[in-house]
Amino acid sequence: MNWIGIIVPFIAVSVIGGCVGRPLVHPAPSTIADRHIRKPLQTIRPYNIAHRGSNGELPEETIAAYKASFFRAIEEGADFIESDILSSKDGVLICLHDLILDNTTDVANHKQFANRKRSYEVQGVNITGWFVVDFTLEELKLLRVKQRFGFRDQQYNGKFSLITFDEFISVALHAKRVVGIYPEIKNPVFINQHVKWSDGKKFEDKFMETLENMDIKDLMSTEWLKQPIFIQSFAPTSLTYIANLTNLPKILLIADLTTRTEDTNQWFFEITSDSYFSFIKKYVVGIGPSKETILPSLDNHLSKTSNAGLVAKAHAHGLQVTIGFPDVSFASSLLP
Repeated sequence: MNWIGIIVPFIAVSVIGGCVGRPLVHPAPSTIADRHIRKPLQTIRPYNIAHRGSNGELPEETIAAYKASFFRAIEEGADFIESDILSSKDGVLICLHDLILDNTTDVANHKQFANRKRSYEVQGVNITGWFVVDFTLEELKLLRVKQRFGFRDQQYNGKFSLITFDEFISVALHAKRVVGIYPEIKNPVFINQHVKWSDGKKFEDKFMETLENMDIKDLMSTEWLKQPIFIQSFAPTSLTYIANLTNLPKILLIADLTTRTEDTNQWFFEITSDSYFSFIKKYVVGIGPSKETILPSLDNHLSKTSNAGLVAKAHAHGLQVTIGFPDVSFASSLLP
């Protein structure tokens, strides 16, 4: 499982298209009979966040990865389950990391979709593949997922389908204990360019509509602890936009500091400055750099350079820090 640790410094103990929207299929938390007796979210240690599910064992972002063996990732200790959210051609929000289906599904084996291969520009780079925005949900459900990396267990390839945002939420809501969700608004610029909803709303609007059964909650409030959620994105304008729609806590993800944001075209080193933190903290509760951003590696060893000062800088502005450990099976260490 890929784990992410999150620091929550606000409590005494440090814990670290013309598209038609589909009706919500997950119940409101208040309709789950045993919700009031579920074991509460722990707040005495760093949160463990299952990044794309238990994907060290099972294909990422599938019901199996989140729910196998009766919620495998949850049974392994996840406090939150994390997923990337994109959209199908017909405007249904789904769980998928890549804009193309090539790397994690068997789309290449479906002859009926051979002519769907396209080339699009994504953040200044021309990419060719089978793009999720060219498939309806019904078509996507015909595909079966596979492991992204050859060194992972391949025995579950072809057994599971892609899941919707609603299905992802249901996994958390039906867990035997309180489990939070950590969805990411993924590639919003591209999605808004290629998917058009009939009501004229944006990807971010539809993302929030999916969460409408979750009451507006402030971080660490009694209501939030009953069904915790963080919303994350690499796109600052998506987070500032939804700040007008919800009080749910938001995390600004930080990519390699030498790359640019997809929406504002700013270097990530610019948006980690004191002046930018002073601005963005009005909209988000924290930042989410990867481990490589904080402690770069060279030839599988820690390099002599370090950006650990970024953590202290964020804390000085009252921002939490989430450290991501991409593409590993287990990781749960945190910077002090």
